[in-house]
Amino acid sequence: MEWVPVGFITLKALVFVATMFFAIKWHYEQGQGLSRRALLLTAGKVTAIFILVLAAVLLLTFGVAQALGMELTLP
Repeated sequence: MEWVPVGFITLKALVFVATMFFAIKWHYEQGQGLSRRALLLTAGKVTAIFILVLAAVLLLTFGVAQALGMELTLP
């Protein structure tokens, strides 16, 4: 039972990465005139922003949980 969240989070991350890849690829193939360098730079920015937002949400979640007195230690 304790591996179920790990599996779901891993699956969700893989689906997000795959859809992000195909969305960027589709927009690039539409002929918007982006060079390969600009495409990689944009993908890097989006990835960095996603990681920062993810870290902020995790910190906020744990902060609220501790403020409510929830036990967050692993057995």
